Amino acid sequence: MTGGAGRADASGDRSVAAGGAIGRVNTGDFVTQVENATLLPPEALTVSPAGLVHLPERTQLFVGRARELALLDEGVGIQVLCGLGGIGKSTLAARWAADRVADHTVVWWITAETPAELDAGLADLARAMQPGVVGVLPEDALRERALQWLATNDDWLLVLDNVSAPADLRPLLARVGNGRIVVTSRRASGWQDIARTVVLDVLGPAEAAELFTGVCASDDGLDALCGELGYLPLALKQAAAYCAEAGITPRAYLGLLAEYPGEMFAATAEGGEAARTISRVWQVTLDRLQDTPLAGRILGVLAWWAPEGIPRRLLEPLGTPLEVTEAVRRLRAHSMITLDSAAIEVHRMVQAVVRAGDGGEGRDAAEKLLARMVRASQGDLFANVDVWRPYAIQVLAFAGYTDPDEDTAGRCVLFNWAAFVFGLTTDGRSLALHARALLGYRRLYGAEDERSLNALGGLVLEMQQHGAPPELGGLHEEHFELHARLYGPDDPRTIAARAHLAKTLMRSSRHRAEELLRENVDRAARSLGEDDPETLGARRALLYADPDRSAACSGLELLLARSREVLPEGHGVIDGIAGSLTTVLLELGRAERALELAEAAAEGVSARHGPNHPRTLMRRGFHVYVLAEAGEIDRARSLAKDLLDDCESAMKGTLLTTMVRQLARKRLSLGD
Repeated sequence: MTGGAGRADASGDRSVAAGGAIGRVNTGDFVTQVENATLLPPEALTVSPAGLVHLPERTQLFVGRARELALLDEGVGIQVLCGLGGIGKSTLAARWAADRVADHTVVWWITAETPAELDAGLADLARAMQPGVVGVLPEDALRERALQWLATNDDWLLVLDNVSAPADLRPLLARVGNGRIVVTSRRASGWQDIARTVVLDVLGPAEAAELFTGVCASDDGLDALCGELGYLPLALKQAAAYCAEAGITPRAYLGLLAEYPGEMFAATAEGGEAARTISRVWQVTLDRLQDTPLAGRILGVLAWWAPEGIPRRLLEPLGTPLEVTEAVRRLRAHSMITLDSAAIEVHRMVQAVVRAGDGGEGRDAAEKLLARMVRASQGDLFANVDVWRPYAIQVLAFAGYTDPDEDTAGRCVLFNWAAFVFGLTTDGRSLALHARALLGYRRLYGAEDERSLNALGGLVLEMQQHGAPPELGGLHEEHFELHARLYGPDDPRTIAARAHLAKTLMRSSRHRAEELLRENVDRAARSLGEDDPETLGARRALLYADPDRSAACSGLELLLARSREVLPEGHGVIDGIAGSLTTVLLELGRAERALELAEAAAEGVSARHGPNHPRTLMRRGFHVYVLAEAGEIDRARSLAKDLLDDCESAMKGTLLTTMVRQLARKRLSLGD
């Protein structure tokens, strides 16, 4: 019982009376000590969670994500949305949670990048459920009240945004487990024991365009901009807001991005959150990786290569196998890269941001690693061109990111090497690399230097194979004239250059082309001998140009027989003569002999180089063509199916693959 004001009385065994806060009380056989007790008002004991909702403002800019929304709907317990920063994890989680408010008593969003932020969010939940405790209980007690409620109820949904590590959630998960938790995180690994993961990818092209036009209606250059931004939602929103405020088109934004990448990646709309710009969003992750410096170095190197298909072998010289593996593992764990056992993929916007901040260290390291691979390929390149093609793709990407005016001799070697690899696989990308090497060599050494001439020769060959851009049309003449002036008219190199020019002129100036071919035969026979490969090749070209196809056929048959007598089996000149003869035989309707030659050529090349070597695939393609021309459609169709599979595997995207696919569609009625 209580006495007068400020006084309290008590009666009974072990009873305690207090008229206010007291310091310490000891009572009973088993003593309980209470220090600095706080008296709670009655209303503090009331919990009112029904209809309690705390979510970010619902965004109207939401497109796609049907698959991910369905996975969230199907899930129970804990699910983790993971992926690269800026890919839209939080936006997706907020949209899904907003549509599930009616299904839960409490829907509560907590920014949980650190354990302290998670604790603060739980304390805020307790305040919302029990307003009477606001200003009365300390943070730890509030957090505890929230945990107790979550542990004893199951009709709730928590969204924990931007969690840094699975370990940060373990204290929470040890207490609660009956409700629903959705986590967003850049961490792509470590969740297997506690949650089911949903990995977010970039948007599709149509969805990316829809997201952009939801902010800025201009579509001039939109497809190109979406592709350049890698269909990344944050980058698209940032670009759209900038275009809308500046009154510029996506094409104009692309121009600014190319000239001022660092500034554009940091730009944000008026009133926008600076920390959510492209230049800042990944810095948080990079800061977390500072304890593994090699991870940052590797990312700096990857920025200068292609965004996908990067051979892991390229990174081997950067450290011990364990060091490199650990750095790659951490980059993947933080969603900065994706990978498999052999190759690495990195988002093109991550690359662009890293390049914009590179002082040259990453670029130089990328070049040195490529040069090392080029040296390793010597003596092995022709036999295993499919092995080296992924490295040529990285050289091509490096060329695209660097300034031609700064090309060194070393870079020109890289570009020439990659052009040669692409040339072996009939890939038209060889043209740009040959042209780049030619410009570099000429700037460094002049047009008459042997390195410049070799680069020009490679370019001329590829121009004949793929068709020359109009601005390069005069290079064939220049190529021949330089050789004639530097080496003389009878030199084998000049004879080869004269043959290239004649082939180019055959349609536009047939008379001059035939004169050049006759001159080639005369000069080769006089200076090199009748049975020299150059002479035999020159005669083949002249015979093939003969408009009298019967005479051409007879002459080529004799020339083929002679070449087999004087040249070793499998010589390229023999293959060339046999190919020309096969074509003429088809023109004359002599299909049986044409098929005999085509099949023998395919079998011979396969025996020498293997069934999937580029030269073998080309001969197999020619064999299919001859079968189709000869009317043996069923056999051609059967061989074409296998050939297409092999081409897609070894030479995807090349001229040969395109030609075989077109033949299969038009002549053999084979679909995709």
